Amino acid sequence: MIPIRNKKKTLQVTVDEMRSFAFAYVDKYAPSKQQLKTYLLKKYMKLSATDSRKKDVNKLIDIVLSDLEKNKFINDQFYSESKAKSMVQRGHSLNKIRNYLMGKGIDSEFIKDTVEKIKEDNSDQDFFSAIKICKKKRIGPARTENNRTLFYKKDISLLARNGFDFETSKKVMDIEKDEFLKIINLL
Repeated sequence: MIPIRNKKKTLQVTVDEMRSFAFAYVDKYAPSKQQLKTYLLKKYMKLSATDSRKKDVNKLIDIVLSDLEKNKFINDQFYSESKAKSMVQRGHSLNKIRNYLMGKGIDSEFIKDTVEKIKEDNSDQDFFSAIKICKKKRIGPARTENNRTLFYKKDISLLARNGFDFETSKKVMDIEKDEFLKIINLL
């Protein structure tokens, strides 16, 4: 005999279920608020019966998210600062950091504050990030002198794809090899 599933769940059971999904996801990934909201919406729509409406689910998710924010399990400002810090260490440009955070659903005020903090710490952050990219990809000043002119366009376009503006890219590409090595030793 196949057991019959009770299609109607009480509101408290649904909220508790969502909260447990949210805790598991936060524990594993440390997401932004928008990422968690998307995850819960997908998870609940997959599990729930078709008669539940999306508005009701959104209201329940908002209740769970506000509870998690109140208890400081999710914090978009902290998420923004920590992701930006790790991206700076890896050599990403400010444009790339800004676009990444926008894609994760972070509030524009948090993004603006984070970028301002990065600029306060280092006024020419993009330049040093471009130097890191050159070292990592072995382009521009990291190439041998014979190949630099051959690959100039290719190297500039690689820096552009990484979010650096033309002036910064040109400035990095025009650095001499010995000066590049001095800067790398300082980083």
